[in-house]
Amino acid sequence: MRHTLDRLYTWSGYIAAGFIAAICALVFAQVILNAIDRLSKLITGSAIGLTIPSYSDFTGFFLTAASFFALAYALREGAHIRVTLMIQHTTGWVRQCIEIFCVALALAVAVYFCWYTASLTFESYTYNDLSAGIIAVPIWIPQFSMVLGLIVLSISLLDDLVTLFRGGKPSYFDKGENLLANNSQQDQEVK
Repeated sequence: MRHTLDRLYTWSGYIAAGFIAAICALVFAQVILNAIDRLSKLITGSAIGLTIPSYSDFTGFFLTAASFFALAYALREGAHIRVTLMIQHTTGWVRQCIEIFCVALALAVAVYFCWYTASLTFESYTYNDLSAGIIAVPIWIPQFSMVLGLIVLSISLLDDLVTLFRGGKPSYFDKGENLLANNSQQDQEVK
């Protein structure tokens, strides 16, 4: 089960990276087309009018997909910002209880947003809502990427909650949060 879940989180990160790469490719292609248009205007006196229709809409859709697919992977890698001012001074069962509370609260919020976004996506599908760009895209398609990303995030939070209830450390514990503490300890050891 652990291997399957870890692969899910990793593939979610790969999908997010793929959408970021698609944004870069789309913007790069539009910049090249703009340069060709400028060159044509300088040479012939008139622009060709090269453009990728609705490219700004597509980059926005891709950014949404990348952001939501990256949520679970970022959580597992300790990349989410956590306010640990109070919790860093606790140890043992007190810290475990605080971690359980925080992860359970995050899970509740993620499940709520997952449910809300799924109902919004279904409503967009039912009413056949379309984007307002040159290319009319059914809005449920980019919204569905949000739902999938929130489902994977919810699974990841549930995974960490079960780990905490079993007395283990959450996935993010030794990755992002303690990097500063580990670096300061290494600096003191060098001195």
